[in-house]
Amino acid sequence: MNPRERYKNTLLFKEVDKVPFSPGGPRESTLKRWEKEGLPKESNWFDFICEKIGIKIEKPEKPHINLNFDFGPIPPFEEKIIEKRDTHLIVQTKKGEIVEIDEKYDFSYLRSAKDFVTRKWHKFPVENLNDWEDMKKRFNPESPERIDPEIDKKAEIVNHRDWVLGIGVPGPFWQLRDWCGFENLCIFMAEKEDFVLEMSLFWKNFVSEMLKKILSKIQIDYLMINEDMAYKEKSMISPNMIRKFLMPVWSQWTSLLKNNGCEIIICDSDGYIGEIIPLWIESGINATIPVEIAAGNNLIEYRKKFGKNIAYIGGIDKRKIAKGGNILKEEMDKIIPFLLKDGGYIPSCDHGVPPDISLQNFIEYCRYLAKLTGWI
Repeated sequence: MNPRERYKNTLLFKEVDKVPFSPGGPRESTLKRWEKEGLPKESNWFDFICEKIGIKIEKPEKPHINLNFDFGPIPPFEEKIIEKRDTHLIVQTKKGEIVEIDEKYDFSYLRSAKDFVTRKWHKFPVENLNDWEDMKKRFNPESPERIDPEIDKKAEIVNHRDWVLGIGVPGPFWQLRDWCGFENLCIFMAEKEDFVLEMSLFWKNFVSEMLKKILSKIQIDYLMINEDMAYKEKSMISPNMIRKFLMPVWSQWTSLLKNNGCEIIICDSDGYIGEIIPLWIESGINATIPVEIAAGNNLIEYRKKFGKNIAYIGGIDKRKIAKGGNILKEEMDKIIPFLLKDGGYIPSCDHGVPPDISLQNFIEYCRYLAKLTGWI
């Protein structure tokens, strides 16, 4: 099987020759530690690990093509330093947030999850209806910059690929939180329902229009809806709020995707997702990542309860990887074979690989993971 077939079949509970080998990715601080422990600088960490454990991952035969789609504000807000406070900076991000970070980080750390960066939010761009009217102007789906200008040319190659292609979009909870801030959004949900519904409807339609443009040209394998909507042991908002403000958005997107041949819709959320999974399933979402064990998630219980209605990516306790040895193997033996017997599972570290995991322990983890997933 090629990588694309293997990935799709796994998450759709179909037969595979072996499960995708996806141990999880290290952040910048983790790589710095590993370089001190033997990872060659400027090397590809994944290729290094595969060589160390003696496996060869088949490379796609078709050329990889990057596609550029922009779901952010256009024009973006100006990235600028507003103030310096001791060793911290107060900055404005391209999303319009006013954020405090350590001075050792530049704006690239706020644009992507390069590392584990603590930050403090001071202000958000949408605090009232006037702010909202201004914000809407930055999210016109017809802006020509949003869609890769070479999409027609690239589609000729992309639609005959043997590699996995997905698109990630902020979910309604994620996006409204970026606009309003978490605390303000929760207050609005309780006190200004119509305002929240208006923003949610706007985001549903904006993303839908973007997806229609993309799907008319490109066949994608999955949509990743980024939400991050749970704490340890609890969801951030109630099931009733989820049903009212979020599910209509998810349902429209999943219907649109499936009508255009995309069968895999993944929701990305940290924290405890046990009370959210039934609502995802009802909305047409059929996979989730990263299933954090420290938050109280239990993959065995979820598989027994939800069966083949939802697939999982992740679920290997990062704390156990850090400890290594028999502690880790016992954890992997308990979870991985149980889920793999039915399919619908790509085992991986249950979030970004943190710097308390040594290179040696990560190699041992990868070697055992390769064995359990059929690569050794």
